[in-house]
Amino acid sequence: MPAKKSPNRSRRQALAAGSVASFGIVTGMSQRAHGFRSANARPRVAVVGCGSRWDQRATIAKNTYGLGKEFPKFSDIVAVCDVDAHRVEKAQGLVKDWLKQAPDGTGDYREVIDRKDVDIVHIVTPDHWHAKVAIEAMLAGKDVYCEKPMTLTIEEGQQICEVAKRTGRIMQVGTQQRSSKKMLTAVALVHSGRLGKLKKVECSIGGAPSSPELPTANPPKHFDWDRWQGPAGATDFLYKAGAPNEVKAWSRTHYDFRWWYEYSGGKMTDWGAHHVDIATWGAQKTETGPVTIDPEMVEHPVEIKDGMPVVGNRYNTASKFYIKSTFADGLELIIRHDNGNGILFEGTKGRIFVNRGRLTGKPVEDLTSNPLPGDALKEVYKNRELTDHLTNFFTAVQERKDPISDVYSHHRALTNCHIAAIAARLDRKLTWNPENEQFVGDDLAQSFVARPKRAGYEIEM
Repeated sequence: MPAKKSPNRSRRQALAAGSVASFGIVTGMSQRAHGFRSANARPRVAVVGCGSRWDQRATIAKNTYGLGKEFPKFSDIVAVCDVDAHRVEKAQGLVKDWLKQAPDGTGDYREVIDRKDVDIVHIVTPDHWHAKVAIEAMLAGKDVYCEKPMTLTIEEGQQICEVAKRTGRIMQVGTQQRSSKKMLTAVALVHSGRLGKLKKVECSIGGAPSSPELPTANPPKHFDWDRWQGPAGATDFLYKAGAPNEVKAWSRTHYDFRWWYEYSGGKMTDWGAHHVDIATWGAQKTETGPVTIDPEMVEHPVEIKDGMPVVGNRYNTASKFYIKSTFADGLELIIRHDNGNGILFEGTKGRIFVNRGRLTGKPVEDLTSNPLPGDALKEVYKNRELTDHLTNFFTAVQERKDPISDVYSHHRALTNCHIAAIAARLDRKLTWNPENEQFVGDDLAQSFVARPKRAGYEIEM
């Protein structure tokens, strides 16, 4: 049955208010969790969404895994939640292997958010659930680690920023490239002026797949399809075996959700959440946005009319694209499907290319004879000690400081992806006001800034 408005909302807000009143915004964690003073003081984590991007990829692709198994280094996992009962059972087994004790399991995220013994919620759901779970977790006095992208819409980003500021909770977004030395070096090179005046940043993020027509099917008995859809609205369950992806099937669910506008922004917010974040950070545009967005080339696997797919049984997010956003000072931000995978920064004195495997360009070569100042990377990293992304989060929780991938900068970076996706859907040049975060003179474009939520799944703040 659908998740109705929680009857415990007032109690959750009271718990959050009590936490802030007792310890203040700066030290809002419970004394048991704050400081990690002993084994018994380890923070307690609840996982919402425990499929392939959490830690069950090993059952699909043996050479990789998700982030879940890293959490026991810092915390105890006391509860796992998923609308797929099989994934809950597998997750319980994994945690028992790691911590020698199986966590509680449930299909209703409200049960873990309402628990007084949960300090942190790890959100690994599809995109359309991120904002609702994150907001309710923060209102319940929990800190949050949310996998990217943070939101499905621009409005959701605004709401998360408001709630994070109001509650003083710590929320890290899983854009782990912000804790990569290669990426930090690239950002430091740009910030130090080694490229001269920055003129253009290109983000190559790859294209999205298409699918055949998918037949209607009955959801598996262990899978709550209605609750999985949640805020996005009800539609048929679609499934066809034989896809060349990690789950070996085309569908609307699990891995495949990212290729449906109903649940995602496609590649624009999938890989875009990573690369456009670094581009925005390097360009020092985390407090503003572009003024025009021009989809110079866009292809969709289905016909799109007024921004909406005309058929509902095939993947529908943009498969090929070249979208140019321009800031008030003339800086161009390009998001493209081709040209490999990575970020190209181009300035008046040089250019550099960076991705997860390499950092190249003459300004990089010049570091041999003219290195960056010793504290350059640390300064980029908010004057923190350089570390991995998860350590940064738990340190931020302990110290009650914003993590390296805070909700405010991520909202601005991801907004660049959202408005590019909207321009792609409408296939026309748009004007954007970064001050009030609204489209100028285009009511249809503005209608995509927010989306109505299905009854019973509204976000209450």
